[in-house]
Amino acid sequence: MAATDATLRAFFQSPKFAVVGASTNPEKFGFKVFRWYITHSLPVIPINPTAASIPVDGKEYPAVSSLSALDNPADTSVSIITPPHVTRKTLEEAKGLGIQAVFLQPGTFDDTVLEYARANFQIVVAGDGGHGREGWCVLVDGERGLREAGKL
Repeated sequence: MAATDATLRAFFQSPKFAVVGASTNPEKFGFKVFRWYITHSLPVIPINPTAASIPVDGKEYPAVSSLSALDNPADTSVSIITPPHVTRKTLEEAKGLGIQAVFLQPGTFDDTVLEYARANFQIVVAGDGGHGREGWCVLVDGERGLREAGKL
């Protein structure tokens, strides 16, 4: 099933968020998406297997190496910014942890990954739609989702 504004709203109704692929490099989308959550004052944890923390605007945010290191992962909506082969492994881990909501940024999935996500998660924001030219994107569609979820 394709994502809709209702799907976007449901994703942002979560009490907690995580960004898989959060980066220390300000030029990468993994940094930009993580920073977007920070600037919107959302409770977010960066997931990065090699960085101990992600610095944003002079503050260090402790990172965890995987979704399984989260407290109460089933209460967390997860944004993913990784290549498709990594995204698939991340989705398999998320499914095993009871995570129900995922946001796959453009470029993080292929048809097989998208099919797996839609078959295994209650809330999937990905693919065609949104207001960006490449499909659903936190940086483009996130504020609308927060407004609809009553968080802005």
